[in-house]
Amino acid sequence: MQQLTEWLQALNGLVWGIPMIVLILGTGFYLQLRLGLMPLRNIGYGFRMIWKSRSVHDASSGDISPFAALMTALSATVGTGNIAGVATAIAVGGPGALFWMWMTALVGMATKYAEVVVAVKYREKNPRGHWVGGPMYAIKNGLSPRWRWLGTAFAIFGGLAGFGIGAMVQANGISSAIEGAFGVQTWITGLVVAALTGAVVLGGITRIGAVAEKLIPTMCVVYILCVLCVLGTFADKIPAAFALIFEQAFNPTAAVGGFAGSTVLMAIRMGVARGIFSNEAGLGTAGIAQAAGQSKDPVFSGIVGMMGTFIDTIIVCTMTGLAIVVSGVWNSGASGALLSTQSFEAAMPGVGKYLLAISLALFAFTTILGWAYYGEKCWNYLVGPVCEKPFRLLWVIGVYLGAVVTLDVAWLVADTLNALMAIPNLISLLLLSPVIARLTREYFAAKQASEQ
Repeated sequence: MQQLTEWLQALNGLVWGIPMIVLILGTGFYLQLRLGLMPLRNIGYGFRMIWKSRSVHDASSGDISPFAALMTALSATVGTGNIAGVATAIAVGGPGALFWMWMTALVGMATKYAEVVVAVKYREKNPRGHWVGGPMYAIKNGLSPRWRWLGTAFAIFGGLAGFGIGAMVQANGISSAIEGAFGVQTWITGLVVAALTGAVVLGGITRIGAVAEKLIPTMCVVYILCVLCVLGTFADKIPAAFALIFEQAFNPTAAVGGFAGSTVLMAIRMGVARGIFSNEAGLGTAGIAQAAGQSKDPVFSGIVGMMGTFIDTIIVCTMTGLAIVVSGVWNSGASGALLSTQSFEAAMPGVGKYLLAISLALFAFTTILGWAYYGEKCWNYLVGPVCEKPFRLLWVIGVYLGAVVTLDVAWLVADTLNALMAIPNLISLLLLSPVIARLTREYFAAKQASEQ
């Protein structure tokens, strides 16, 4: 087992090395330029479209509202990466890693926008009459037949990654957090989470979307309020925290306290890897959810979808990172959820750890729901709708197993598969970028004409 772990660590370091960083950031940067920085120039417009998407109801063009589709995508991204992932990035790469998470998100908005546009543009109805889409369908219907193997590769990587990163790892995070804070045995938590998961995912995308559009906004607001308590306690240190983040983004981070020191390359690598782990820009998953949305315009769906990256990283991850830096615990030597817990405890002694545990459990649970849909659609693409009920049952079983077993190897496998998912998706976005740019020009030209 030790040899397998070392081999997986080496493979993980390879797939998340400099070439992957260049591919992810390079694709996002290229798309930003190709789109004339449209995603960055239309953040305010994006929030207005989110609000508008709440009232879009057209059963002929999708199964759920665009707002519910966005909340489903956010349910998968607002997870342990926002708490444990940010903390790990800072613990290994220093405060400067947070800056590179921001950069990943800003270029990632263009990537996420493009993913959703092609997913809705090239979606199709399955034999049961439901709209399905995502990178595999964009490759299948948008590129020539000789590229179809690339869509199959994405579906295989996504279908396998889901059980790890979406089910078992998240359930393990929930059971560990609840056991650490409240002393509840992992098997009990596993049964409860598996039962709740089954109650939702067995109802398909309609029920997942209905739960997500109610739970996600409330969950994010409550978590942000908790972090604001931490920031309020250390308000005088916020300017210095920002200065430290910017300084250490470009200068080697020296060893201090329990922090072993880092390099600029490590700060970049951790910021990019954890940023992608959190907001999933480049993985193509958001397109799978948005393809089920009730929208006849791919660009409208893309604008709504790209805001998920902004909300996830620029808002939620930043709140976590600032709390860790201003509370002064970032160099304690702790990592992951423990480091985030220390920041909460520093501001709210005796209470912080419970609030953090509850937040982590809720974040992880919503990720289980979102990834259940992603994984199901990947297998649906490979073997057809016949897989749906067996997949959902296996998913619930995977959730329980994840809650009660050690998952060091699962973490490594899932992280590697995430990178492998990105490769087919990013290649397809580059090849389809002329289509994305044309659709965008036509949308905003029509919008401008209607305003005159």
